[in-house]
Amino acid sequence: MSERQFEYKQCLIIRTDIKMSQGKRCAQIAHASISAYDACGTILRKKWLTEGQKKIVLKATDLRTLYELKSLAEAAGISASLIQDAGLTEIPPGTITALGLGPASNEQIDRLTGDLSLL
Repeated sequence: MSERQFEYKQCLIIRTDIKMSQGKRCAQIAHASISAYDACGTILRKKWLTEGQKKIVLKATDLRTLYELKSLAEAAGISASLIQDAGLTEIPPGTITALGLGPASNEQIDRLTGDLSLL
């Protein structure tokens, strides 16, 4: 069986400098995925959905990294969505926890996120 090739992906970036349970992290990543998808154009959505919805989860060491990546993504025309927690469970209200990027082409996203580590 040949390896499947993906042209598009989402990168979902979670902060590692705030304490969250695994379940909380997963919820924040899910919010980031849906929000970035909603901000993306129809053509990219369809291409990404059709080929299998590739997602990569990465770590950011601080809030500044998320803001910088969001600015770079927007300048490159990539959908970007910061996630701000409501504060109902584990962390204070208004805490920015994650960033969703894309879907976009692998090359575009890799230029922005290539230095980040996998979660």
